[in-house]
Amino acid sequence: MYYLIFYLVSFGACIVGAICGIGGGVIIKPVLDAFGVVSVSAINFLSGCTVLAMSCYSVGKGLVKHDSKIDMRLGTPLAIGAAIGGLVGKDTYAFVASLFSDANKAGAVQAALLGVITLGTLIYTIKKDSVKTKTTTNIIACVLIGGVLGFFSSFLGIGGGPINLVVLYYFFSMSTKTAAQNSLYIILFSQAASFLRTVISGNVPQTEIALLVGMVICGILGGMAGRYINKKLDEHAVDKLFIALMAVIILINIYNVVKYTLV
Repeated sequence: MYYLIFYLVSFGACIVGAICGIGGGVIIKPVLDAFGVVSVSAINFLSGCTVLAMSCYSVGKGLVKHDSKIDMRLGTPLAIGAAIGGLVGKDTYAFVASLFSDANKAGAVQAALLGVITLGTLIYTIKKDSVKTKTTTNIIACVLIGGVLGFFSSFLGIGGGPINLVVLYYFFSMSTKTAAQNSLYIILFSQAASFLRTVISGNVPQTEIALLVGMVICGILGGMAGRYINKKLDEHAVDKLFIALMAVIILINIYNVVKYTLV
């Protein structure tokens, strides 16, 4: 029965993720944590693989159709930095998890940090029209910024999430839809690096193949639907959806912090 729940969560999360540019992991990770059916490490892996598949489809489709808004001059160094940061984030999470006798306790750390970041993102998004943004063009700065994004993406097991959009808004003065596509490009690199590191190191958590394959397929289908819907919505509608989503994610993370702390 929980297979169906995981599939539906993956599909719905990737629809919204493709629309808003947050990948979907920021929804998949806390929602599946809340169910508590499988381990935190397994959820991190399942979420990462699902988001990797969705972002690969979304970015690839945009490039093939020649309707991509990805700024390769800035997006590529950001993505390279994200890949490096993703590897560091992966190792950092493993270290934090090792500090607890029950590795699932690390889920409380992830949930608390994700909740704080999401709250900050929500506040910024509401206030962003009054914030003076920057136009960063320095390549080294882009790599460093991408590194920070990749670190949090991998450490939190969310594949990217709302922090990408805030950074792209503020440091690069991108519009909502342009930021969404560039965010998915960054997520693609960070998740690919994280996935390869997990496989090469032999640290793939015990996961049921049917569950993994089903979530990946649902992630791609969600990316297809989200990409279609994104074209139909204006930027104001995307912003409203994003704000509503952030509010829900904050509540879910509060629940997860309490759950993992008390268990």
